[in-house]
Amino acid sequence: MAAAPENRAADRAALEVRHKGLLTLVVMAGVLMQVLDSTIANVALPHMQAALGATPESITWTLTSYIVASAMITPIAGWLSDRFGVRGLFLLSVTWFVIASALCGVAANLSQMVAFRVLQGIGGAPLSPLGQSVILNINRPSEHPRAMAVYGTGTMVGPVLGPIIGGWLTDNYDWRWVFFINVPLGIACFAGLWWLMPRVRRVDRPFDVFGWALIATALASFQLLLDRGGHVDWFDATECWIEAGVAAGALWMFVVHTATARRPLFPAAMLGDANLIIGCLFMTSLALVQLSGLALLPSMLQGLFGYSVLTTGTILATRGVGLTVAMWLASRLLPLLGPRVVMGGGLVLLTYSMWMMTQWSLDMDARPVVVSGLVQGVAMGLVFLPMNVVTFATLPSRFRTDGAAMMNLSRNTGGSIGIALASTMLAHNLQVSHADLAEHLTPYNLPVDPTLLGTYGELGEGVLRMVDGLVQRQATMIALLDDFHMFFLVSIFALPLAFFVRPQRRHGPGGRNADEPLHVGME
Repeated sequence: MAAAPENRAADRAALEVRHKGLLTLVVMAGVLMQVLDSTIANVALPHMQAALGATPESITWTLTSYIVASAMITPIAGWLSDRFGVRGLFLLSVTWFVIASALCGVAANLSQMVAFRVLQGIGGAPLSPLGQSVILNINRPSEHPRAMAVYGTGTMVGPVLGPIIGGWLTDNYDWRWVFFINVPLGIACFAGLWWLMPRVRRVDRPFDVFGWALIATALASFQLLLDRGGHVDWFDATECWIEAGVAAGALWMFVVHTATARRPLFPAAMLGDANLIIGCLFMTSLALVQLSGLALLPSMLQGLFGYSVLTTGTILATRGVGLTVAMWLASRLLPLLGPRVVMGGGLVLLTYSMWMMTQWSLDMDARPVVVSGLVQGVAMGLVFLPMNVVTFATLPSRFRTDGAAMMNLSRNTGGSIGIALASTMLAHNLQVSHADLAEHLTPYNLPVDPTLLGTYGELGEGVLRMVDGLVQRQATMIALLDDFHMFFLVSIFALPLAFFVRPQRRHGPGGRNADEPLHVGME
């Protein structure tokens, strides 16, 4: 009984604010703006290529430049928030991002577009870590499950909405509106932050220039390797060997430097938190499965099944429905079952949804895609919410922005790895499957001898193209099923991670909010 007043006193927000609901809405607008831009421009690439006079290979630099710039700035989001204050950095990032978005919309050539996308990536990189940190800080520990449900819905649904919104804007207006759409949203976000975000005391924290240079070099080289590998045939090209060597060398030097430096970029007390490390591994695995799957499904639904952009978006939106419902459900199951059980159940459902995708065929309608999407959305919600709550449960509040930066970096890296693996496997298995299927097309199992079709002129050539198209369609579906099997295996390997989390806060010299218990009924 004596512990109850102590627990109530500890259950207080790290940052007291007025109009908490409005501030949450404004913060999530900034986060959603950044998350959407990671995928919204993908569907506009063909239109951008024609308008900017680019080649199919060079236009991909508009995506690569954004990813690389964001990866380089994300690790120092925690230091930037200490140096400029959360309010100052949030306002600066939103302003920078909006200006860079407007410049992208008026770019006249590829060089300008790449340069402006770099600026956009720099400005947008702190938004997600800041948003997650602010939402945690303005809510009491007992409210963190609900707070992370709001944050998780925005960050997980954003990549689903990106291609849909981008396709609709491109088809109905112009590809430049993919970037112009950020301007009114960003202005509203800036006004809300200026009004609602309180000023927080800045922290005098030294900047580890050498450590940041090492991790930025490692991340930039690794992202270049993942993004460029498919275009240059991976390690058959000298470029990939150079990028891999630079990434491995810089990462090794960063690890040694972090272990030996007096004041490293990431504090040793933060890196020693087991929940944070496990949470980052979880996030990498989830992003690998989710983001790579989202990269494949739109082209599958439109290319193989002939659905329109709007219909494709509607089908994929079922994932968001399942995710939203599961976030609400998980916030209520956590106090009853604890995070390990909820996360384990979510991973089982995720594995089952991946297995459902391996059973697809060209003869099906949209129903299996909708059902598996709902199941996968529910699974993601059940995993994502307790994962975020537990990740920050043992982490002192002063490290939350740094921890959120690591989580977002893990999500981006996992998504990049997954998309690169899925794309490479798809291209390779497509060629193999096409060759295997073509071997069985002989004069003995076709109504017409294919070797004689050339004598019929254009009619014969048309028949040959039609047959090749049918073979290509079947081969593409087989290659996609191979990717889905890979996702199935990844989700199985992620399941044991749920049993390594520590649901209880550690007691120690961690600061005002470092050692209070987490009031969600965890064991």
